[in-house]
Order: sequence, then C-alpha cells, then structure tokens
Amino acid sequence: MTAQTDPSPDVAAPSLWWRIITSPYLYLAIAGLFWSGNHIAGKAGAGHIPPVTMSSGRWLLGALILWPFVRKQVIADLPMLKKSWKVVVPLCVFGGGVFSTLQYVALNYTSALNASIFNSFAPPMIAAAGAVLFRDRLAAINYAGIVVSFIGVMLIVSRGSLDVLQSVEFNWGDVILVANMGIWAAYCTCLRLRPPVHPMTFVFCVALLGGLSMAPFAIWEHVRGLEIQFTWLTFSVMAYVTLFSGTLAYVFWNRGQEAIGASRAAVFLHLIPFYGAVLATSILGEHLRWFHIVGCALILAGVWIASRDSKA
Repeated sequence: MTAQTDPSPDVAAPSLWWRIITSPYLYLAIAGLFWSGNHIAGKAGAGHIPPVTMSSGRWLLGALILWPFVRKQVIADLPMLKKSWKVVVPLCVFGGGVFSTLQYVALNYTSALNASIFNSFAPPMIAAAGAVLFRDRLAAINYAGIVVSFIGVMLIVSRGSLDVLQSVEFNWGDVILVANMGIWAAYCTCLRLRPPVHPMTFVFCVALLGGLSMAPFAIWEHVRGLEIQFTWLTFSVMAYVTLFSGTLAYVFWNRGQEAIGASRAAVFLHLIPFYGAVLATSILGEHLRWFHIVGCALILAGVWIASRDSKA
C-alpha cells in the first residue's frame, strides 16, 4: 500500500478585519466623508482665497506632498502615461482642475445648502453618462437604491418641509453647479479608460495637471487685484482642501469606483449630506431632529440597496 501524503494546506482566507479595511465600499464612504467638508471649507474661504487660486493651489500643493512618496512609481509608469496622454490629460484637467475650480467659483455666489442639493444630482447623471457613453445598464434594484437615498437627501436639506425647498433661491452659482455635476459624471464614467498605472501615479497626475492647467487663470485673478488674505482661516481651509477633500478623497474614490463601477459607486455621493447632518449635530451642537434620523436612515438604506450586485 502506498503512503498517502497530506494535501497541501489551503491558503488562509483573509481575515474579517483585512476584508473591511480593503473594501471598496469603505473607500467610497471615506471619500464622501472627506468631501462632506469641502462645501463648508469652500464657502468659508470665499472672499479670503480667490476661487481659482484655491483650486490651483490645492492641487499643486498636493502634488508637492505626494512627489517624494510616488517619484519612483511615477517614473516607472511614465512610458504608459506618455502612450495614453490623450486620455490622461483630459481626465486630470477636467476631473481635477476644472471641476474643483467651478465648485469654488459657484460657492462665491450660492450657499452650501444649494451645493448639497445639486451634488445629489450626480448619481443619476453618472448613470445617464454611463448609458450614453458606454451603454452601461443598471439593475432595477440599483436604480431603486439611488431613488431611496435621493429622497433621504432631500428630506435632510429641506428639513422636512416643502416650504424650505420652495424658499431656496437659485442663481448663476447654481447653474455652474449643475454643469459641474455633468463634468464629474463624465470624469467618473471615463475613469475606466485610464491606463493601467499605479493608483497613486494617477492621483499625482490629477494633482499636477489639474493644478498646472488652472495656474494661468489663478495668475489672471491676481492681475485683476484678487489677493489671498493670509490668516489662520486661509491656512486651515487650504490644508483641508489639499490633504482631505483633494488628495486623499481622490485616492479613495478612484480605488473604490475601480472595484464596483461608476454607476454603483455614484450613490455613495449621497453620504455627503448624511455626514453633514451628523457633523452638524455632534460637533456644532445643532439639535437632532426627526428629519435627520429618517433622512439618514433612507440614505444608508439606499446606499446599501444600490451597491448590491444584481447577480447576487
């Protein structure tokens, strides 16, 4: 009788903790958390930092911070970047520089409330862009999740009253925000075309090209007499938009969307007003009201529904 050898032990399955910290859903949720403060920071910086200067400075500072950490990887990916420059340049310029610039310009004319409302139009616009550009299809359950979470968003921003929405006044800043959501939808949808370079290489390109593309317009602002007011508020706003709503948010968003697709990832943008409600009640001491609780529950439920794999 021949001796039987023990079968090779199976490779250990990833631990629950590892699956959590590498989950694309966590990456998208973190990106939403970082972006939740961007409207507030942009509104706070209005009048202290010219909008194009804020955008260009945010990206160029981010590129400067990233360079020591990504230099070797960027150099290694350079041949692929050169080969795909017709895709890389538009994605970086529009998804980084143009998008953030228009957002800060709009916040000089409209409120953070309006920005939250129009930000919530992004998920259906991304789904529409995917359908038009790449013939993407979402299952009924994914559309249902988008609708449920959108209802939750509107419940929070309206504070549970139609009178609040009816009293909201719209202006040119709001027109800019709507157009900007179209740019973001196109960026998210076309991310699938980016070359297979390291994720940090691509984020560095977004920061560098986004910042450089807006630099001439920032110089034009200063020629017109718009100057930076060097205060602690200015420093704090620039630090936040550079590190959190700029560099880190894009890292997490791009990684998360890569894993589950643009249309399913888009619903996570509805977490932004959810985070705003949580921060307002916990940090700023605002009172927790019924519409906060119900709205947040609807947003979380909608995000869960929309992120489900229709094949599961």
